[in-house]
Amino acid sequence: MPTTQQTATADGLYDYIEREIQLPTPPAIALKILNNIQNDKSGMEELTGIISADPALTAKMLRVANSSFYALKNKVSSIERAVSVLGTNLIKNIALSFVIASDLRESNTSSAFDYDYFWRRAVTTAVTADLISQYLGKRDEDIFVIALLHDIGVLTAYQHHRDSYARLIHFARESDSKLAELEQQEFGFDHQQIALTLIRKWNLPDHFAGPIAYHHHPASAPEAWREKAAIIQVADQISAIYTTSGNSDKVPDIKQQLADKFGLSPEKSNRLFDEAALQSIEILNTFAIEDGGMKPYSQMLQEANEELGRLNISYEQLVLELKEAKEKSERLANELQSANLRLNDLVFTDGLTGLYNHRYFQQTLAREIQRAERYGTPLSLILFDLDFFKKVNDTFGHPTGDQVLVNIAANITACIRPSDVLARYGGEEFAVILPHTDLNGVKVFAARLRRCVANTVTQHEGGEIRVTTSIGATTYQPWERKITREALIKTADRGLYSSKKNGRNTVTTLLP
Repeated sequence: MPTTQQTATADGLYDYIEREIQLPTPPAIALKILNNIQNDKSGMEELTGIISADPALTAKMLRVANSSFYALKNKVSSIERAVSVLGTNLIKNIALSFVIASDLRESNTSSAFDYDYFWRRAVTTAVTADLISQYLGKRDEDIFVIALLHDIGVLTAYQHHRDSYARLIHFARESDSKLAELEQQEFGFDHQQIALTLIRKWNLPDHFAGPIAYHHHPASAPEAWREKAAIIQVADQISAIYTTSGNSDKVPDIKQQLADKFGLSPEKSNRLFDEAALQSIEILNTFAIEDGGMKPYSQMLQEANEELGRLNISYEQLVLELKEAKEKSERLANELQSANLRLNDLVFTDGLTGLYNHRYFQQTLAREIQRAERYGTPLSLILFDLDFFKKVNDTFGHPTGDQVLVNIAANITACIRPSDVLARYGGEEFAVILPHTDLNGVKVFAARLRRCVANTVTQHEGGEIRVTTSIGATTYQPWERKITREALIKTADRGLYSSKKNGRNTVTTLLP
């Protein structure tokens, strides 16, 4: 059992995630199903009423109840009959799966995140996990929806941090780094912790949370959750065989895991692989998700052997050609991704200093004002201008003046928090957005920033160039009154003007 201190720490992390990530709210029908799950007194009649109120959901439920996934002897023609045959808990989980997968999808084809791939991978994992539990002789009514949601934190993180999270996923693939470790470095939490926060927010049962929390490291899980976490881990690997290219070489290792962890013979493992594909295709069709050309593993092997015979070439030659084709495809995909990232940098990055540009600053400030209003937290803004900078350009030349700007940008970047946003506002004027920072905090930071600029040295022909800065700072306190982005910028600009008027190299703090 966790200690009181550990629980408090976890609660603090969950609260922090809820502040930083705009967690999705389940649609109305999902809320009703969730409430029904929590209410032990809810009966069959109430559940059938909830599902029957949505004709599309009813049709999908009947379709999956009559699929080979459940292999019922007699056809099910009504939700009442489905509930009586499959049971209320199983029907709740099937309905919840449909509603969540349908709601948390996006049709924007220009998105950097492939929603169809995400849900294809999630559904295939869920189907495979359910199959493994059947092979072990203890089919679990909850494991389908638990496996379906095991990576829901990835989707939630992307929907809130689209640009930065897309870059994070790309870097993880390029560098073969663990995504969870990169997330911890970037955000202070990872997608597993986001998933647990979401499950808690949605009031799903505790036994949903445990296997999700440990599915990357089942051996570390408490005994009550260890086997289910291990099932989800292996099911996710089998799903990757069918949904991600270049993973077929991992089949022998997965079969060895099935033998070591669950005692499955090679014959049962082969049957499991094929059934996972066939049933996934059927269920994906019910979810209205493209199966991506999925085929049973035995069919993939057979087609590969037929192709070998048709081409009349050696196995070694085919492997080499496939490897070269794969490397070429990956290289082209990487070049395209890199080009897209470079284009994104050109849109939002200042070419000289490498800082965010005026456009990105305006967009980010608008988002941070909305976040401050949503969570009732302070937001501070600083505008600062280098004093007498025209004199530097006139005396030493513009290339030297540019170097001064680059050096100052680098020094200030080193002294701000990861959550702060430093941008080049224009010319020799800069801006800093400081989330969760009150009036006292911005005063302390502004003083440190003034010293940072004053201490920046640029070498020029054996001499040193130093400049000072005039700073205007302000703090938005949304619980007092609402203001616009323009009003906040105008207040900081008035502070900057006052600092210049009062002798420069000073800080002026004003409230909107």
